[in-house]
Amino acid sequence: MKIDIQSIHFDADQKLIEFIKAKSEKLKHFYHGHLDLMVFLRLEKSKEHENKLIEMKLMVNGQVLFVEHQSKTFESALDMAIDSLVSQLKKFKEKLQQS
Repeated sequence: MKIDIQSIHFDADQKLIEFIKAKSEKLKHFYHGHLDLMVFLRLEKSKEHENKLIEMKLMVNGQVLFVEHQSKTFESALDMAIDSLVSQLKKFKEKLQQS
């Protein structure tokens, strides 16, 4: 699986990048074909505490699955985003098996 991580308007530390890569490996358990993942990390200019935004695009079999989550930390936003992607990936796999 190819993983591309981009932090927008800030530099993500290596610990966060490794955390994202480790969590993203979970996706391979739900689909055994080729996966390309793009991860975008953003800090929203907001007075709210939940200013960490993560967007994920998963390219699978010519389709794009997309999720976006915002939270107090990138780690918690990533957990929610991965769970959403797993759900979408399961549905995608079911559609493939039905056709």
